[in-house]
Amino acid sequence: MSVGLPHLYRGKVRDVYDAGDGNLLIVASDRLSAFDVVMDEPVRDKGRVLTAISCFWFEHLSDIAPNHLVSVEVADFPDGARDADLAGRSMLVRRAEMLPVECIVRGYLTGSAWREYRRSGTMHGAELPPGLLESQRLPEPVFTPSTKAADGLHDENIGFDQAVALIGVDLAERARALSLALYTAGAAWAAQSGILIADTKFELGLVDGELVVADEMLTPDSSRFWPADEWEPGSTPPSFDKQPVRDHLDALDWDKSPPPPKLPSHVIASTRARYIEGYERI
Repeated sequence: MSVGLPHLYRGKVRDVYDAGDGNLLIVASDRLSAFDVVMDEPVRDKGRVLTAISCFWFEHLSDIAPNHLVSVEVADFPDGARDADLAGRSMLVRRAEMLPVECIVRGYLTGSAWREYRRSGTMHGAELPPGLLESQRLPEPVFTPSTKAADGLHDENIGFDQAVALIGVDLAERARALSLALYTAGAAWAAQSGILIADTKFELGLVDGELVVADEMLTPDSSRFWPADEWEPGSTPPSFDKQPVRDHLDALDWDKSPPPPKLPSHVIASTRARYIEGYERI
């Protein structure tokens, strides 16, 4: 796979290139990270699955929010980026001025929110009723932003007032309303296919002053997808993502720092199957 464009950024999964004319080329690789460490073994077709899911949501929810997508057709890419291997895993997008906050929406009490609740009875600093269980559905979806951490660091959960301090009250309120509307509509669609979207993270940015959805959208990498028939408050259901990898690594004597341990082939195969099933259901 060859990209003859200026390389701007390499993330855990995606590579970003300058496509000229105010556009970027985002290429989703098959790299997989767990506990903020990139594994040595790729998961075949993962990048294509993530791209296909994002593109579906960009179109399906375009009446709620505009997005940065220009094209996924290789023929529309600039010279230097028309390699056939880029097909299905690449997006030509408008360059956006990204908000310095992660726009997280939670519909269920899980992950870092559950850990905070057990510790202090709060979620992102806001009090919740006593006696809630792990994975319990919240009375209504809640916007719970976080900071965007520098490389090698973890995002930090913040309250809405802190988000206002970072981006201003108007933009914070618009981001909250947009994120809640997108989550609500996406969760309703997924539920028809037996998937609960427990929580998700949106990346929002400004293009010519317009607030748009960017990067990825409602994917297994940015969300928790749970099988509805295996959900029960008090425990965490299996998810349609890299759960087999996390489970395998948790069982090892590994300090969660590079270099990563080798992944067995059956763990990689199981992970690939989960990503594909989540995509096919959606």
